[in-house]
Amino acid sequence: METSVTIGWPDAMAGFLGWARVEKGLALNSLTAYTRDLVQFTNWAGRQSLTPATCQRGDIQAYLLALHRRGVSARSAARQAVAIRNLFGYLVRESRLEHDPGENIRAPRWGHPIPAVLGVEQIESLIGTTEPPAGASERQQAMLARDRACLHVLYGCGLRVSEVVGLKLSDIDLQQGFLRCQGKGNKQRLVPLNRRAIAALRGYLTEARPRLLGTRKCGGMWLFPGTAGRPLTRQALWQRLVQLSRRAGLHAYPHLLRHSFATQMLEGGADLRSLQALLGHADIQTTQIYTHVASGRLQEVYRAHHPRA
Repeated sequence: METSVTIGWPDAMAGFLGWARVEKGLALNSLTAYTRDLVQFTNWAGRQSLTPATCQRGDIQAYLLALHRRGVSARSAARQAVAIRNLFGYLVRESRLEHDPGENIRAPRWGHPIPAVLGVEQIESLIGTTEPPAGASERQQAMLARDRACLHVLYGCGLRVSEVVGLKLSDIDLQQGFLRCQGKGNKQRLVPLNRRAIAALRGYLTEARPRLLGTRKCGGMWLFPGTAGRPLTRQALWQRLVQLSRRAGLHAYPHLLRHSFATQMLEGGADLRSLQALLGHADIQTTQIYTHVASGRLQEVYRAHHPRA
């Protein structure tokens, strides 16, 4: 008997469709629909370098969400979910697979629209607005350096605006290339920093931040200090980003950069579980709105797939 290690998609499909025709007595129309749906799925899985043995539940969910992005109706996606679930159920019953990634799989509801995102070129234009113009004062240069560091953290790390303004100096490790942030529910997580984010933060910390603080002793613990010893407010960062985006001819806001981070990571092939960890989502259902999956460890995925890494 062919093992789960060696079985490929063509053999898996052929065996399942033969079983469905002979054992289940499926009608020709049903067999045709199964074949069409499974050809689409297995072609997609092949492009992701997935085999029946390596395909995981998250991969199937990512495929179903990818259908949504292509404009496939919820009804058609639900039909494909049934075909995929039955395929894997057959492989497990026939001892071709040990585990069933399709067990109880359902097509996700299309209840929420896919978030808008900025393209890489638009991100570059936005960051380009932080270059100081000729004749800019030292304070203007310092504020733009702070803005640049904020943008790199928002987009390069996918942080929420509340997480960015809540960062402390002790949360940043430029040597190791990580930052520690406190997310919802006071849960902490480590997020990698890409090279450009490290460079922007180093320049900001070396020159701009001391200039903005001046002789003030209060607020020294915050990465992005505001006034009266408090961190920069979410509203201030929001307003600053809106001003910069207008200069770039865009309509951007902090959470749009987080959406862009997530979408571009997934489009680059990052797996859903790693993205969930990077974004600090308690429930992977929240992450699934962005779609597309592969596998790999958190740091490797980030370095390999984020366009700024």
